[in-house]
Amino acid sequence: QVQLVESGGGLVQAGGSLRLSCAASGRTFISYAMGWFRQAPGKEREFVAAISRSGGNTNYADSVKGRFTNSRDNAKNTMYLQMNSLTPEDTVVYYCAANRGNWRNPAAESGYDYWGKGTQVTVST
Repeated sequence: QVQLVESGGGLVQAGGSLRLSCAASGRTFISYAMGWFRQAPGKEREFVAAISRSGGNTNYADSVKGRFTNSRDNAKNTMYLQMNSLTPEDTVVYYCAANRGNWRNPAAESGYDYWGKGTQVTVST
């Protein structure tokens, strides 16, 4: 089992940047493919980005492609989401998730086994 803790959220002006971190417990971080999802109040959770176990493959939602960069440091048991050119539409809670098995569809919420509690990002105009 792995525990995930997000950090780095906060308040930023439109056009600004934030970097989210997802710290994982345990010594088997490299065993997990990882993903970022986000959820606005009253809406379903949506896929943001995902990264393979080695970090060699990444996937992004169209809404963030070119603005967000997903990376990981397996030596530090940490995944990152660099978010640039933020807009008020990016104001949501961001969650990280870990996949321990088959990673056929990185964008599928159901494919992830462990979740963090989320970190709030607020983008002001």
